[in-house]
Amino acid sequence: MTSQVSSPAEQDDGTDGADGTVVGEQRKPGGTKDVRRLDRVIIRFAGDSGDGMQLTGDRFTSETASFGNDLSTLPNFPAEIRAPAGTLPGVSSFQLHFADHDILTPGDAPNVLVAMNPAALKANIGDVPRGAEIIVNTDEFTKRAMQKVGYAASPLEDGSLDGYQLHPVPLTTLTVEALKEFDLTRKEAERSKNMFALGLLSWMYHRPTEGTEKFLKSKFAKKPDIAAANLTAFRAGWNFGETTEDFAVSYEVAPASKAFPVGTYRNISGNLALAYGLISASRQADLPLFLGSYPITPASDILHELSKHKNFGVRTFQAEDEIAGIGAALGAAFGGSLAVTTTSGPGLALKSETIGLAVSMELPLLIVDIQRGGPSTGLPTKTEQADLLQAMFGRNGEAPVPIVAPRTPADCFDAALEAARIALTYRTPVMLLSDGYLANGSEPWRIPELDELPDLAVQFAQGPNHTLDDGSEVFWPYKRDPQTLARPWAVPGTPGLEHRIGGIEKEDGTGNISYAPANHEFMVRVRQAKIDGIDVPDLEVDDPHEANTLVLGWGSTYGPITAAVRRLRAAGEAVAQAHLRHLNPFPRNLGAVLERYDKVVIPEMNLGQLATLVRAKYLVDARSYNQVNGMPFKAEQLAATLKEAIDG
Repeated sequence: MTSQVSSPAEQDDGTDGADGTVVGEQRKPGGTKDVRRLDRVIIRFAGDSGDGMQLTGDRFTSETASFGNDLSTLPNFPAEIRAPAGTLPGVSSFQLHFADHDILTPGDAPNVLVAMNPAALKANIGDVPRGAEIIVNTDEFTKRAMQKVGYAASPLEDGSLDGYQLHPVPLTTLTVEALKEFDLTRKEAERSKNMFALGLLSWMYHRPTEGTEKFLKSKFAKKPDIAAANLTAFRAGWNFGETTEDFAVSYEVAPASKAFPVGTYRNISGNLALAYGLISASRQADLPLFLGSYPITPASDILHELSKHKNFGVRTFQAEDEIAGIGAALGAAFGGSLAVTTTSGPGLALKSETIGLAVSMELPLLIVDIQRGGPSTGLPTKTEQADLLQAMFGRNGEAPVPIVAPRTPADCFDAALEAARIALTYRTPVMLLSDGYLANGSEPWRIPELDELPDLAVQFAQGPNHTLDDGSEVFWPYKRDPQTLARPWAVPGTPGLEHRIGGIEKEDGTGNISYAPANHEFMVRVRQAKIDGIDVPDLEVDDPHEANTLVLGWGSTYGPITAAVRRLRAAGEAVAQAHLRHLNPFPRNLGAVLERYDKVVIPEMNLGQLATLVRAKYLVDARSYNQVNGMPFKAEQLAATLKEAIDG
């Protein structure tokens, strides 16, 4: 979905993630229901993993994006394809935060919880603040279902929800009744209850409906009866909200036209943005794109998306394992392609030997790691930032690799272009560290103009590049560019460019196998010098009040950190913020930046990996604030921690 906006940007008010504020109230012309205007809303859909909560949230998000709100999402689902029904581990949820201004996170606490069963209620009620609205599917609150999750009595009747605005709705019964004219079994009809809920919430928050109706017709084009049933359930949910006395108020959240620069926008997830960035990089470099990959959560969506774009010269290879995937990608790099392999933490461990081979061969290769909770299989569908040290050091020998990390879902597009620039310019494998939060989350993205994209054109070796003492000309595969230290990229089959590369140490210049100690030390040092010399932008610092405390982050912590900093500044506190995109090499001014502050706090979703690197390299007393529970930081908890650091 795309939308046009044409107003200058504005900042959030510093309460990102807080409850929505009522900014106006009116009565519908000729109607009996109130319409209240809010500046922001946080909605969470929750149910069994088979209840379609991710689809429901995705459709609500798409319509919200088309309406022009700023938004941020947090899908949260079990690792199992079909987790145990009615159990706490089987709960799937989708949280959406949308507003009439610039926001940065999916929000700390939902204003509205849609709970499709007792497990969904119990798993999420702890996050819901008093006074929030709770819509429950009463049909699922049977004695057995409640006992399964530990409810001794019905929470709908025992007074435990008295502090909330409770809306008991028999969603299943209403859906089945709406579909009674269709030739469907009760079980088949019940599957559309998520569309009934989506229709109800679409009415409640004045969301457009055309996109969802078009989506349902397209998705079930080969099953017109199913398409018609879902459309009927969706419309029935809308009409229920319009006519029932249970919902006396609906809400409006105006478009966020003032939050965005001029342009055409669409809603995009991190993995989709990354895929588009890779395609754009290949076009800007005029190289075919090759992806060698093995499916793994949460990286598989990149493989799925790129497989759709053969018209852009994209070739995708779903290998039999992680090692074959990167091996094929490295072969494609040798053959002159922009080569990529995608994975997550466990797969990155398996790829380590071939990454070392790419370092030795000095070929451009993008290794995309969508980080998840570990170790081992760990938490496949939950987020973490725990692969930084693995990316830095997880290979035998001295095998330095540049590291780039996007900070938001939309920023994954630019990070892919930057990783490609480094790989192609310096002839090196590059690690791109995204994570599950960015990969599955979404936000508005301004589609760039072609002239805004970087020129990534490369020059392949064309002929001999060295003259011997006898005057004859030869090709030396390790004769380096004096500025970048990159070796020439020779496409196999080019006349006169026959050469030897591989994992055994090469002689400087000639590329002949060499076991000479002095040559090995020289090659190790020059490979390190090449990485150290990569041109990366200086670190930008946001410090309007000359603070004493700096908050330094990387990757997906950008949203929560920025929201927390805004809260503190709104409360009169002075705090500076900086965020790293380049983690190897660090920006050249990082040391000077750190020296300006009395206190440096580094929040990470690990046990302090960036803090370890910063302390070791710059000898500063950086303080870690860490979380490894599989979920992103909440702005409120970060703000409280930073306040403690400021107060000393």
